[in-house]
Amino acid sequence: MNRRAKDRHQRGWTEEEIEAEARELAQASLRPPQRLATPASGLRAYEVSEEEGGSRLDRFLALQADAAGEALSRTRIRALIEEGKVALDGAKIDDAGRKVRAGQTVSIEVPEAAPAEPVGEDIPLVVPYEDEHLIVVDKPAGLVVHPAAGHESGTLVNALIAHCGASLSGVGGVKRPGIVHRLDKDTSGLLVVAKTDAAHQGLAALFADHGRTLPLIREYRALVWGVPARMRGTVDAPIGRHGTHRERQAIVRGERGREAVTHWEVEETFVGREGEPVATLIACQLETGRTHQIRVHMAHIGHPVMGDPLYATGFRTKSARLEDEARVALEALGRQALHAARLGFEHPGTGEELEFESDLPADMQRLLDALRGA
Repeated sequence: MNRRAKDRHQRGWTEEEIEAEARELAQASLRPPQRLATPASGLRAYEVSEEEGGSRLDRFLALQADAAGEALSRTRIRALIEEGKVALDGAKIDDAGRKVRAGQTVSIEVPEAAPAEPVGEDIPLVVPYEDEHLIVVDKPAGLVVHPAAGHESGTLVNALIAHCGASLSGVGGVKRPGIVHRLDKDTSGLLVVAKTDAAHQGLAALFADHGRTLPLIREYRALVWGVPARMRGTVDAPIGRHGTHRERQAIVRGERGREAVTHWEVEETFVGREGEPVATLIACQLETGRTHQIRVHMAHIGHPVMGDPLYATGFRTKSARLEDEARVALEALGRQALHAARLGFEHPGTGEELEFESDLPADMQRLLDALRGA
């Protein structure tokens, strides 16, 4: 049973309902993505047809929203049901699994988007692209993407709330940016963020597909220790949280592991002070998006990312093999030498195919230049 099915089971769904949702998702993945609009606030009412009788309340409302071209997800609908915003023949209903009958009238009230939380902060951003639907940011190393314990402020989300202001129309009922993928704090580079519910649903579906059937490019550049024996390869190894070191991820088997696939290719190799192979510049493309995926996978095949404080600890002594300039540049880097260099996707609102490239940041470029100098 996968994680989604487990969640549904814990919420009291029957096996038949779980299987029905799986069939719906499979069918939806074969259809071209629909251009949905962010739902306006206000009351909607629908009469249950003969064919729709017997459906779950949340499923019935999700189908109505889909037919109306509104980005009102099933998760958002269940939240509105729990908040008392849904009525059946005028009586409020708080059970998302309630079965509706033919001839009944279902009403749902979509409130105005709530003010953003957390507060916005004036943090400088590099923005390669922005429109009313989404924003693409070139994140610097050191910037946390989302508020969490220990990082309640000073994050990318705080910066986006201040930068986007009134153009945030509401994601999940709150005027906040919709994060569909993340970069580690000390990984730099490109990421896209939704500004509306409609864009959030479209981008979420795109990233969940991982470019398998929908257009998505996520390419990273990394400096890794050693030189691979081949020019290119694929790491297909499931990733999960480390059994004892909670801040780390690891290759794990069974139910604890989630599918993770990374494609890599050698771009350039470098030698050390003795003329022996010492490091490689590689390009990585993600087929999945797990936490620390590239860092874990490259360490797994014996070529951890240079400067990585979690997965390259056994390679610290190898810095002695570098030329002095490269060793100093690596010490100054103080982080993993990993950069999200290329991002391409289909715009969820217009269908336009967008692609962006980001040059290596100055600290990583200095290390690359020093390695080339050797």
